Amino acid sequence: MEITFEHVTHSYDANSPLANLGLNDVSLTIADKKFTAIVGQTGSGKSTLVRHINALLKPTSGTINVGGRVIDSETNNKNLKSLRKKVGMVFQFPESQLFEETVEKDIMFGPMNFGFDASDAKKAANEMIQLVGLDESYLDKSPFDLSGGQMRRVAIAGVLASRPETIILDEPTAGLDPVGRHEIMELFKELQNQGRTIILITHNMDDVANYADEMAVMNQGKLVAQGLPSVVFNNQQLIKDDLLTLPKSAQFAQALSQKGFKFEKLPITIDELGTEIKQQVNGDNSE
Repeated sequence: MEITFEHVTHSYDANSPLANLGLNDVSLTIADKKFTAIVGQTGSGKSTLVRHINALLKPTSGTINVGGRVIDSETNNKNLKSLRKKVGMVFQFPESQLFEETVEKDIMFGPMNFGFDASDAKKAANEMIQLVGLDESYLDKSPFDLSGGQMRRVAIAGVLASRPETIILDEPTAGLDPVGRHEIMELFKELQNQGRTIILITHNMDDVANYADEMAVMNQGKLVAQGLPSVVFNNQQLIKDDLLTLPKSAQFAQALSQKGFKFEKLPITIDELGTEIKQQVNGDNSE
């Protein structure tokens, strides 16, 4: 489902001497069934932005339209269950939210809270534990007997079990090793391929380059850029102003530029970089 922000401002501690803007007149469209990355420095407004999507925060002014459901400053907390069922959020270090005595009960908690009966919730737990790469034997274990990476997967399974249409990921791979990060990102890309909308908050620009269809850059509560990653990462002003870090492939391409290589635009993935180098080396050999 499409998500649209129209002139959204959010003030923390509004009407007090401590008031400060978390969002400042943000207008943004997040496309349906796309993989969108939200990036920016710490404190730029990324988390504040996405917490408006399922009304964990309400705008001070402006509106958010989530698949036809409008959220504004007057939205109350009644009747939000249907919205929050459609929009699942995986918080940073989601394993800290585990609390049940077994993995199965932890995964079942979300679906049952949204009205699933016990049989359907149990079925969802069985399906989701396998989807996140763990076998059924984990369902009977205590989540606190698992490794950190396994706990992360269980927490993600708990969000997925309610079958949300949109999944918000707030630094979902923080603290994972490269193999674990790759497996988790591949899972979310597969979920997008199955028809979900994926929204990723991350500081890892390689994940943005490799997985995102679109990206948005936040700075001091404002949206400063939005578009295809290949375009945004070639916005030299953002780099100059230190509002954006380049993926490793683009950084390497910049280093190669100092040694005579010429790039019409910076390649942002390893495959793009390899293709560019191969073409230039073969071109040199043919002269």
